[in-house]
Amino acid sequence: MYKNLSLELRRKNITQSAVASVLNCTERTVTNKLNGTTSFSIDEAFTIHKNILPEFTMEYLFATDAEQSA
Repeated sequence: MYKNLSLELRRKNITQSAVASVLNCTERTVTNKLNGTTSFSIDEAFTIHKNILPEFTMEYLFATDAEQSA
């Protein structure tokens, strides 16, 4: 799960629908990716960073639960 990414999206009131629109995918796909069921591609990660949350580092946004607890 990408807690930091989910948190910052919520803080900025950015919906999963808006992220899906930017990534050109379904809302369900975004939900699966945020929950860690499927992975974000490198291109998707760069797109989110560049177009939605450029003020944060990629390392912060895409840190997984396992990486944060280490």
